[in-house]
Amino acid sequence: MTDARAIAEKARGVPGVAGLSGGPFGTVSTYLPGERLVGVAVRDSGVEISIVAREGHPLPQLAAKVRRAVAGLAGGRPVNIRIDDLEETS
Repeated sequence: MTDARAIAEKARGVPGVAGLSGGPFGTVSTYLPGERLVGVAVRDSGVEISIVAREGHPLPQLAAKVRRAVAGLAGGRPVNIRIDDLEETS
């Protein structure tokens, strides 16, 4: 079984990731016993992670870093990264 919480933790730990997002209409989520984990959707067809990026990090490279960080936790499924928002630095 793929651990959605571990995937979320790894994704949040990548430098340049400000947080996770539910995506449009909150559809990027995994339902766990007693909770809804927002920002990671684990499906048979793949894993989708929706992030909020920090300004100053090239987005294609950031997506690749997140993908690499969680690849070992995805159970062989493809990992798709969505960048839903950008957090500006002050």
